[in-house]
Amino acid sequence: MKVSAPQFLSKIMKQDLPKDLPASDVRKNVAQIAVPALVELFLTQLCSMTSTMIVGDLGTWAVASVGYCGQPRFLLLAVFIAMNTGATALVARFRGAGETEKANMVMHQAMMITVGLSLLLAALGYIFAEQLVVFMGASTEQTVLNSTRYMRILMATFPANAITMGITAVLRGIGKTKISLVYNMTANIVNVAIAFLLVYGMFGLPRLEVAGAGIALGTGQVIAAIIALIYMHKGVDILRLRLRAIFSFNAEIVRSMVKIGLPAMFEQLMQRGGVLLYTRAVASLGTDVYATHHILVSIHTMSFMNGQAFGISATSLLGQSLGRKRTDHGRSYVQYCRRCGMIISVFVAVGFVLFGKPLMGLYTNEQFVIDLGAKMLLIVAVMQPLQSSQLVLSGALRGAGDTRAIAICTMFSTLLMRAVLAIFLIQVVQIGILGAYIAMFSDQALRSVYTLLRYNRGKWEHMKI
Repeated sequence: MKVSAPQFLSKIMKQDLPKDLPASDVRKNVAQIAVPALVELFLTQLCSMTSTMIVGDLGTWAVASVGYCGQPRFLLLAVFIAMNTGATALVARFRGAGETEKANMVMHQAMMITVGLSLLLAALGYIFAEQLVVFMGASTEQTVLNSTRYMRILMATFPANAITMGITAVLRGIGKTKISLVYNMTANIVNVAIAFLLVYGMFGLPRLEVAGAGIALGTGQVIAAIIALIYMHKGVDILRLRLRAIFSFNAEIVRSMVKIGLPAMFEQLMQRGGVLLYTRAVASLGTDVYATHHILVSIHTMSFMNGQAFGISATSLLGQSLGRKRTDHGRSYVQYCRRCGMIISVFVAVGFVLFGKPLMGLYTNEQFVIDLGAKMLLIVAVMQPLQSSQLVLSGALRGAGDTRAIAICTMFSTLLMRAVLAIFLIQVVQIGILGAYIAMFSDQALRSVYTLLRYNRGKWEHMKI
């Protein structure tokens, strides 16, 4: 008996649901959050890929110069990613419980911390920009000079980036991802347009090369922050930003944010620290290999969009379900998100296998880079289902406030399975970039198994935040 593709998909997506939660509601509620988030993440990364392609025509030195700035910048952003984890979980829980005033308190406390910390970290990043890029592997005069300029431009607009991330986090808590789609996409369109004009000096403008790409990215971040602040000042659902309220300290709310955020911060620092060591190990293989890796990261990041989007949906809907004291609803949402993510991940994997060389060819004309990158994409393809599963389940656990478990998992998987194993395979076994991608696969496999076991144990059902 033949089964059509739609019938097959319908069958594997079927699940037992609580009697008061129709399947149509599950699909609608998940889609309302996940689809705009997926479109936002996909188009944002597409714009980032386009920017890399624009810089890529300058040569591998330019791609590497931009790449050396990536991990230090993400390491600084880790503080805000962690704090935003607490903000998202608390806003979702209060949204579900109908406690509007507390949800707004969370938003204002998050903004207060964001503004203060971002100014401090931006200053430190600007002052030590050269030391950071040299630490990451920039060694030639050309890459050190261009990386330092790029990093300092990004640090000048760092607070705007942090503010936008904070607003996006609270919007995800109430499930309003369409708004972040608007301001992030506007910013990325501006980024690509300005990069096109300034990198090569089009229409009489100065040719700024890598610095032009930095100005383009920074300008986009400022525009995103302005639009986001305008939206929140007008009010979105139960949230409304008031300048005076940002400066009023609420110890109880901050304590709850710290309770969730500290393990998340530890997770982010471990992850960024591990990836930083991992990236340095790859950078030791030379400029051409590192440029290949940076291009692969750009392509690979696109594949994260699927798991991240459904993870955002799982975070919001599970948090709101716990606020209503309906863990059964939360489980149903998470199960549906995970299944959707797994199905899409299979199609992404097939795409990497079939179109590896054409994807690499979008960034560069150098055959060595194209051939090497296409081989590594085969490993990236195999780990897609594992990656999708752990992103969704990690999102669910964060929505419940169970950030400590994710932090412990990240410490072991990123530092040991990715960083240490990559260094061993590259420097001792000497199998080059292949060792780095074997280590990456091992990292994703460990996270996938751990998050599944942790989620199935059900401790998140009783988390107090």
